[in-house]
Amino acid sequence: MNKLTSTFSVNKERITNNCPLTSSLLLISGRWKLIIIWQLKDGTLRFSDLQKAIPHTSKKMLTQQLKELENDGLVSRKVYPEVPPRVEYTLTDLASSLMPILESLLNWGVDHNIIEHVKKGDSQNSL
Repeated sequence: MNKLTSTFSVNKERITNNCPLTSSLLLISGRWKLIIIWQLKDGTLRFSDLQKAIPHTSKKMLTQQLKELENDGLVSRKVYPEVPPRVEYTLTDLASSLMPILESLLNWGVDHNIIEHVKKGDSQNSL
C-alpha cells in the first residue's frame, strides 16, 4: 500500500483523472490479474483450483492479486462457514465485460505469433 502523498500515488491520481485508458490499465495491471480473470471466465473456482490453474505463482502472490481484484470490484469472494473453510471466487459483471477484450487479445496473439516474438525478445535480452 502506497502512502497517499507518495510520488506514485500523486502521479496515479493525476493520470487516472484524465485518461480512461490509463485508468483501465491500472485497474487490471498486475502480473497475474488477467490470468486470474481468464481462469474464472467459465465460472466459480476455489483458491486451490486457481493455484492448480496458475502453477507459476506463489500462494502469497495469488492471495494478494485476488484481494486487489476483489477490492477493485472485479472478483467476488464467498467464504463458507465450514471446517476447513471453503472460499470461492467468481467474476463480477464488470470483469465479465472484459471477456470480449481478452478474447480479442488472445486472437491477436495467435494471429501474430506473439509467443515466438516474446521468445526472440528474451533471447536477445540475454545476450
